Amino acid sequence: MKEILNIYKANRIVIENYINTMISNIEDDSIKSYQKILKKYNFIQLMYEVNNKYRQISPVVCRKESVAEGIDSDKSHYFIKLKLNENGIYISNPYIHYRTGKSSISVVAKFNDKYKVFDIDLVSILEHLKLIEYNSVHEKYKKAIYTMGSLFLSIVSIMLIAYGGYIFVKIIFSFGDIDFLQTIFKSIISITLGLAIFDLAKQIFEHEVLFDSFHHPEDKEYKVLGKFLISIVIALAIETLMVVFKVALDDYTQMLSAFYLMIGTTLMFVGLAYFYKIIIAKK
Repeated sequence: MKEILNIYKANRIVIENYINTMISNIEDDSIKSYQKILKKYNFIQLMYEVNNKYRQISPVVCRKESVAEGIDSDKSHYFIKLKLNENGIYISNPYIHYRTGKSSISVVAKFNDKYKVFDIDLVSILEHLKLIEYNSVHEKYKKAIYTMGSLFLSIVSIMLIAYGGYIFVKIIFSFGDIDFLQTIFKSIISITLGLAIFDLAKQIFEHEVLFDSFHHPEDKEYKVLGKFLISIVIALAIETLMVVFKVALDDYTQMLSAFYLMIGTTLMFVGLAYFYKIIIAKK
């Protein structure tokens, strides 16, 4: 909703000019033409008429049905504070529509001695004017794939964390029968990787499913990648520390290999720092 409002505010003049032109092209004829209007302008959700005494004189015509129960109801509480522009048109601020639950605006247009009321889907009119690119089928398909992917990543992360916990419990009950240092580091690495993968799954689900927007922040992908890389580098640092300790305690001849591993991990730290430096410079 927030992104839609921002796009609407940025292009409000264009949208209102288009609505004024649309209203001027609508003929003041009978209710029978309403379905033709709805078909021609796919962003109109519903419409009805009100007389000069602010009483509803037509059914509420939607795309799939006409609701007649509101005929002769008093609409004065809606109209009493309306200020029509020089073209006899009023355009409301955006709101959530009570029927569809979508971001909408209402348009009231005066035709002779009566008023026509149009409820307009904000997303559809923005798409109609090419101010956003939106395809509901594509969005549903994309969200389904991201939901499935993040679900499987979450399952993998839970398995890794559970395995780390299993190793930890094993250490407690088999203290004298295992290599404590190597085993405890395996537990730490497994849990760290599990948390890293879970964090990645959470980021994907939040950004691509729950809070997917029409305007994507330029650094959104970088944030997701950055958080994942940080977790991976931490896991590698722990692994490096484990190797150094193991070499120091068991086999000094492998110290050069441990040194190379430390250099590689350090280079990853430097690369990650440079990565964040570039991102900050772009802002």
